[in-house]
Amino acid sequence: MRTRKLLTAVAGAGLLTVVTGCGAADMTEQASPFANAQGARTVTLSVQSWVGAQANVAVAQYLLEHELGYRVDTVQVDEVPAWDALSQGRVDAIMEDWGHPEQEQRYVKDKKTIVNGGDLGVTGHIGWFVPTYFAKQHPDVTDYKNLDKYADRMKTAESGGKGQLLDGSPSYVTNDKALVDNLKLDYQVVFSGSEAAQITQIKQFAKQKKPFLTYWYQPQWLFKKVPMTEVKLPAYKEGCDADPKKVACAYPKTPLQKYLNADFAEGGGKAAALLKNFRWTTEDQNEVSLLIADRKLTPEQAAKKWVDAHRSTWEAWLPR
Repeated sequence: MRTRKLLTAVAGAGLLTVVTGCGAADMTEQASPFANAQGARTVTLSVQSWVGAQANVAVAQYLLEHELGYRVDTVQVDEVPAWDALSQGRVDAIMEDWGHPEQEQRYVKDKKTIVNGGDLGVTGHIGWFVPTYFAKQHPDVTDYKNLDKYADRMKTAESGGKGQLLDGSPSYVTNDKALVDNLKLDYQVVFSGSEAAQITQIKQFAKQKKPFLTYWYQPQWLFKKVPMTEVKLPAYKEGCDADPKKVACAYPKTPLQKYLNADFAEGGGKAAALLKNFRWTTEDQNEVSLLIADRKLTPEQAAKKWVDAHRSTWEAWLPR
């Protein structure tokens, strides 16, 4: 992400997988047979690994299939490789992007193979968070200048004698190591391995009422289950994160965007029109995310539940 600063995946050869009723196929070297096909009644959507992105795709897929009669394939692909796949027509749309300036310049402005599909309606923000139960007991912990005071209480077996700053997957691009170094904090970044593993760890800490410091992001359904309070880092200013090694400021707030393959945007008919019109709120996304991640509904079940309860919202997305 490098403006996104959230779950941007490692650039390079990410795994590209299409999920269909017949199972999963490795798409690293091949295209979906449906993506960007002239006159096709099938749409291929990129879906990222975090549940908010899965919620967007679940609702879009449900409406495309049940209201417009399309077949929808979903492709699991890391964020940066997803831009390559979108440019090549291997997928038709990305429903949630946190900002990739290099890819926007290359594909949107220069090559013109990708077009902006409009705001998702959700503003993303990454930050450092502590559990609200600990912040209420120790209000000064919400200022980064006081974090070292609590480093001993944040230690774990994995943090090497320092306080632990819990991150997600090692493939996520974050500023956290640079922030710890440049703010001279007595903490060690520890990667949990994935969003799911990070959630499990946070829930375990909360159940035991232990203090913790974690990289986390909004919107995210977990706040409803484990209330967390953000730690104030030095204020974000435009360009303060330009050099990844020198970052010493907070993460920005990012209006999340949709992107469409240019040919699909022009010739994708009602499917492209619906995706361009798709715009919902943080509360909407969290509602569906909670159903998937916490209530353990399938994405289709969660989407149906939301669609049944929010007709006035999604009807406005349907092409006229």
